[in-house]
Amino acid sequence: MNDFFDNETFTKVDFTLTKINKGEYDSCTFENCNFENVHASNIEFLECEFINCNFSNTVVNHTFFKDCTFENCKMVGVKFNECNNFLLEMSFHNCQLNLSSFYQLKIPTTKFISCNLQEVDFVEADLSRGLFKDCDLKGAIFEQTNLEKADLTTATNFAIDPENNSIKKAKFSNENIVGLLYKYDIVVE
Repeated sequence: MNDFFDNETFTKVDFTLTKINKGEYDSCTFENCNFENVHASNIEFLECEFINCNFSNTVVNHTFFKDCTFENCKMVGVKFNECNNFLLEMSFHNCQLNLSSFYQLKIPTTKFISCNLQEVDFVEADLSRGLFKDCDLKGAIFEQTNLEKADLTTATNFAIDPENNSIKKAKFSNENIVGLLYKYDIVVE
């Protein structure tokens, strides 16, 4: 039988030492918790908030994230593509997501604010109407990605091929438009 946690706060819990209970966490807050390399599979997080947590290499097979926010979290190498994608909704603020994967996920309107997204896999993802505010996308992979109406006006270091991705009505700035021309090996001054 799975446990149910409602409106609880978990502070400074090291889940590498204390096993996380399988079950449903509803409107819970996790602050300064360590999930690094933890198997957090088949857990439901509904309207939860994660603040200053370490999620690096956490296994999230069939994990359910509905309306969850991550703030100041280290999330290197997380395979979000293995999550339960039903009603999947997340937002990220000041998070380090390097080497994570959103492969084939349908996560329109997702907000990435002041995040490090280096070498993240966005292949075949639906990021339409998403926000990439002040994000570093160096080495991020965009192939057959839906970026329609996404806002990348303050994003940096991206390389997006307009012929291989959907970018209709996406927003870019004069300063970062060169990220759409990288494959032509031209110099823009």
